Amino acid sequence: MGRLRVILGDQLSQSISCLTGCDKTRDTILMCEVWDEATYVAHHKKKIAFLFSAMRHFARDLRKAGYNIDYIQLDDAENSGSFRGEVNRAIARHAPEQIIVTHPGEYRVLQDMKTWQETFGLPVEIRDDDRFLCGLDEFRDWAKDRTQLRMEFFYREMRKKHGILLENGKPVGGQWNFDTQNRKPPKNDMDIPAPYQSRPDDITSDVLDLVAARFGSHFGDLQPFHFAVTRQQALNALDQFINQRLAQFGDYQDAMVQNQPWMFHAHLAFYLNCGLLLPLECIKAAENAYYRGDVPLNAAEGFIRQILGWREFVRGIYWLRIPGYGDENYFEATAALPEFYWTAQTKMNCLRQCVLETRKNAYAHHIQRLMVLGNFALLAGISPAEVNEWFLIVYADAFEWVEMPNVSGMILFADGGYLASKPYAAGGGYISKMSNYCDNCSYKVSKKNGPDACPFNYLYWDFLARNRTKLADNHRVGMMYKTYDRMGNDKKQAIADDANRFLKSLS
Repeated sequence: MGRLRVILGDQLSQSISCLTGCDKTRDTILMCEVWDEATYVAHHKKKIAFLFSAMRHFARDLRKAGYNIDYIQLDDAENSGSFRGEVNRAIARHAPEQIIVTHPGEYRVLQDMKTWQETFGLPVEIRDDDRFLCGLDEFRDWAKDRTQLRMEFFYREMRKKHGILLENGKPVGGQWNFDTQNRKPPKNDMDIPAPYQSRPDDITSDVLDLVAARFGSHFGDLQPFHFAVTRQQALNALDQFINQRLAQFGDYQDAMVQNQPWMFHAHLAFYLNCGLLLPLECIKAAENAYYRGDVPLNAAEGFIRQILGWREFVRGIYWLRIPGYGDENYFEATAALPEFYWTAQTKMNCLRQCVLETRKNAYAHHIQRLMVLGNFALLAGISPAEVNEWFLIVYADAFEWVEMPNVSGMILFADGGYLASKPYAAGGGYISKMSNYCDNCSYKVSKKNGPDACPFNYLYWDFLARNRTKLADNHRVGMMYKTYDRMGNDKKQAIADDANRFLKSLS
């Protein structure tokens, strides 16, 4: 009798804690593709293909390393369709003395795991996921005596803990954060390198056929498929980012250009969030590139902050606020998600471009998610539950622990300011400044009212007017009400009428 060690589809690291102490002669590693996980929301076809292919390649590499792998494919005849069912079947096959798992990334999976010991009559050990750089207990200790949780202060503690970009205990360059240097609009002559691409092998081709046959009704394009699906490919993607994109990442991380979905971003969250890459190796790669003189400090620091600061912070927030975080709705928003989030059939070019690229790539960079897709959902008063589900479905890097705090906390301010200090609401001027989307739009960003005006312009002021009682005392938003109050009654009525007309047209 040995132990049954269960590895989930977002735990594809040979250093995963559930493998520590594994006896390769006696223990069995269970991995399974299950219908429940592929369909609890109707994930983007490319997301399913990416994870199944990465899982199969990881299982192959574990076999080569001498592990005893019990791998259940989705279309295996006896596949029960659930984690619980597959663990039960594996127990019958292997008669283990214990089950060992690593803490999952989603609350619903953890709740299921907590019932296994009683259900199966076997001891179940749930180990910490030590791939993350801040443990859950550590985050709770950091948060417990604070009236407000702000990522910036957490990030500084993480920099000190891990010794990143420090000289004699002080931040390199004399300050912790260089974000003010990372907001340049795009230029017309930008030389944007091609993204990392891998060629599908036989394993991936089989998965693509499976997904096409079984998930054809799901959102998104399956082809072309270029994701890294192995540890080595993911490392190659990291190297390519460091060598070709990182130097420009800082300056242009907020920029958006039509037909350039990848820009200078890393596109590494796919691989970090499923385990093919580890956070600290990505951080060290950027830090070393700065020390070599290959990239400027604002670029290295900005990238490191996204991983060591934001990624770790939102995970901590998720586990502090779950269950119930996805139900929070500070603005009492109830509107249905517009159909164009699926079809891209809208006259608003910025939204059309972001949805088209999301459908094609299962990817959009963070400003497209926050300031176009998310900003519209905020201003239009769309139900947080529907927005959360959409983001979880459409992006290949989306798991609930990272998606929900970003949507409910950052994008929608649905938690009332627990995560963010203000709602990230903006009119059309921001999108015009940071992109070239407005050049090809049916609406005119320069117009503030009327049928030809950019809807973001009047929706912004209508959002503030609707939610005044909840936002007027916010020190980062309150000054905008002074501007609103200086408007004449005719202007305010035009804003309300335009917003009402437009929002009615969505349904």
